[in-house]
Amino acid sequence: MIEKKWWHEKTAYQVYPKSFYDSNGDGIGDIPGIIEKLDYLKELGIDILWLSPIYLSPCADQGYDIADYYQIDPQFGTMEDVDRLLEEAKKRDICVLMDLVVNHCSDEHPWFLKACEDPDGEYGKFFYLEDKKDGELPTNWRSYFGGPVWDTLPGTDKYYLHVFHKKQPDLNWENPRLREEIYKMVNWWLEKGLAGFRIDAIINIKKPLPFKSYPADREDGLCDMGQVLADARGIGEFLGEMRDRCFLPHSAFTVGEVFNAKSDELGDFIGENGYFSSMFDFAETVEGKSPLGWYASRIPSPDDYKNCCFKSQESVRDMGFLSNIIENHDEPRGVSHYLPQYAQNSKGKKLLASMYFMLKGLPFIYQGQELGMENSVYNSIDDIDDVGTKDEYRLCMEKGYEKEEALKIVGHYTRDNARTPFQWNGETNAGFSAGDPWLKVNPNYREINAESQIGKEDSVFSFYQKLIRLRKNPEYKETVVYGETSPVLAEQENLMAYFRRGEAQELLVLGNFANEEMRVSLPQLEGRELKVLLNNDENFKAQGGTVVLSPLQAVILEVR
Repeated sequence: MIEKKWWHEKTAYQVYPKSFYDSNGDGIGDIPGIIEKLDYLKELGIDILWLSPIYLSPCADQGYDIADYYQIDPQFGTMEDVDRLLEEAKKRDICVLMDLVVNHCSDEHPWFLKACEDPDGEYGKFFYLEDKKDGELPTNWRSYFGGPVWDTLPGTDKYYLHVFHKKQPDLNWENPRLREEIYKMVNWWLEKGLAGFRIDAIINIKKPLPFKSYPADREDGLCDMGQVLADARGIGEFLGEMRDRCFLPHSAFTVGEVFNAKSDELGDFIGENGYFSSMFDFAETVEGKSPLGWYASRIPSPDDYKNCCFKSQESVRDMGFLSNIIENHDEPRGVSHYLPQYAQNSKGKKLLASMYFMLKGLPFIYQGQELGMENSVYNSIDDIDDVGTKDEYRLCMEKGYEKEEALKIVGHYTRDNARTPFQWNGETNAGFSAGDPWLKVNPNYREINAESQIGKEDSVFSFYQKLIRLRKNPEYKETVVYGETSPVLAEQENLMAYFRRGEAQELLVLGNFANEEMRVSLPQLEGRELKVLLNNDENFKAQGGTVVLSPLQAVILEVR
C-alpha cells in the first residue's frame, strides 16, 4: 500500500501566465491577473496551481530561458506580486508550484556572460565547453528545436552545448559548484512559501560522457536527442542529491517532466523515497510522434489513447503516483488531438475528461481544458510564434510539401494551440486583455468561453467540477484516489472500460468513443446493482450484465 501523502487527493491546474489574464492592458497575462482569477480556480475546485516560468528572461523560449532565478520578469509583475499571490492562494487553500528550469539557463544569465569573458575560469565550468578542432562539431546531436546542439561561445574559439534553443546553454551538472548554486536557489524559493515545483526537461541534465556521435537519423547527418539520452547513466546521483538537499527538508511536492525514463528506473523516480513525488504520464503524448518530424507523425486513435493509458497504469501499479494529463503548454489541445472529428463537441469533451480523470494518479488540468478549448486556426506561418514550429514548417517544405499542407501539419501540433489567450467571455479579445494580445485569440472564443459555461449544468466546465467533487467525495475518495485500475474489454474497439477497485468498493468507468450505440457485456455485473455517479448523457440503459452506451457516452458507476 502506498504511504498516503497530503497531495494525493488533490487536483492540480497549470497556468501559462502570459496567456491567462492581463490585468493592465499590455496584451500580456500577468501575476496580478492570476490573483484576480483565483476565485475562478477555487470555484472549479483546484487545490494545486502550477505556474509556467515567470522569472526574468529574454523569452527566446517563452521564459524557459532564465536570466535570473531570483527576479520576476517585469512583463509579469514583481516579487511583491508573487508574495501576494502566495498569500491570496493560501487563503483559498490553493498551494502554488513554480517551474524549476535547471537543465539550462539563458545566454544572458550572469553565469554565461562570465563564462564568455573567461571560458577557462570558474564559470566556464558551469557549462559544457569544447575546443574547436578542424572545423568539426564535437558531436552530431540535434537540438530539440532543430540544427546542431553546438554553437560558438561568443568571443572565443570554443563551442558551447545547448540541447534546446541556442540562447539556452546547458548547465554542467557534473560540476558540484554549479549544483550548490542550484540547491541554494531551490531552497530560497521553498522558504518563501512555494509548495514545490514542476521540474522541466530534467532527464537532460545527465549527458553520456565522454561525448560521442551516434548514427544519423535524418539527411542532416544529425541524431535525435532521444538516442543520446538512452545512452546516459547515473542521473540518480544528481536527482537524489537534489531531493535530499531541497525537497525532503521542505516536504515539497515535485512533479517531473520525464520523457525518457527507463522502465526499470520508474521506482527510482516516483517509488518510495523517489527523486520526485510524481511524474507526468507522457505515453499518450508521444504516441504517434516520429523522430523524423511532425510530417511523419500519426495522430493517435481512441484505441491508441486507451492502450497508452492502460500501459502506464500497469507500469506503476502500487509503485507510486503518476500525474495524468491530456494537454499542457507544449502540446496541441487534447480534444483536437485525441478525439475524432465527429467527437469534437461538448459530449466528446466530457468523455475524454472522464477517461483520463478517473485513472489512478494526480489529475492535472491545463488552462482552458475545463472549457473544452480547441486548437486554433492559422492562415499563414506568420501567425505562429513558436520557434520549434517554424523549424518543423521548414522541414515540411524541404520534404516537398506545399505551403498549405505544411501549415496544416504544423498547425495541428504547434505549441501555440495551447498558448492562445484564455477565453473568459465572448467580448473583444475573449476578455483576456483590453490591449492587443501577444498571440491571436482562437476565433471560436464567442462559442467557447468561461462566462457562457459557469453555472450552466450541462457545460464542460460544470462536468469538470463534478469530476473534482467526485474525487473529493468522502464516500468514494479512497477508491478514486487509491483504488487499483483494472482494465476490461481492452480489445473492444472504440471502448475504454476499467474498474477502480478499493478495499470494499468497485467503481466502473465506461466510455464509448464510437459515433454509434455500443453494447458492453460484462459477466461480473450480473445480479449487481449499478448506481450512476456521473454521466455525460441523460439516459442510462443496463440489463443484466449488459450496459448500452449511446454514441460518445461516458458513465461512472458504483457496482454494488
